[in-house]
Amino acid sequence: MTVVHATKSKPVGTRNCEDDARHLRPDGQDQYTISEVADFTGLSAHTLRWYERIGLMPHVDRSHTGQRRFSNRDLDWLAFVGKLRLTGMPVADMVAYAEMVRAGDQTYPDRQALLESTRLGVLRRIAELQDTLTVLDSKIATYAGPRPAPVERTGT
Repeated sequence: MTVVHATKSKPVGTRNCEDDARHLRPDGQDQYTISEVADFTGLSAHTLRWYERIGLMPHVDRSHTGQRRFSNRDLDWLAFVGKLRLTGMPVADMVAYAEMVRAGDQTYPDRQALLESTRLGVLRRIAELQDTLTVLDSKIATYAGPRPAPVERTGT
């Protein structure tokens, strides 16, 4: 049986999702082309356009020629979406979350509930992976221990 311990505190030594994205950006810049954002995030331009089309991205500004111009705030959002993807959250739930954000502060309880549910799923997966790691460590220890002497075969 796997027991999942749910805590509300942030573990010591952890970082915010914004920490990962901020160190990649040029200082003082707040407008990025789609290719720059693709380089920063590892997402393809196609995926970025798809995120915008399905409502996962907030409105992205455009230049006078119609080219997308992403902001640091957009990069922060994409970093967060990347973390949600790592949790295994379905795209439909991510879009619903994005819609709640756009709807305003009155959706805080619903957003909190969605994130808490997702967090419990992550904790369950971590516990499963810990159990798996224990099994692997046991097997590795077995192979690292003393080995039986090879059996000599004699021909008759």
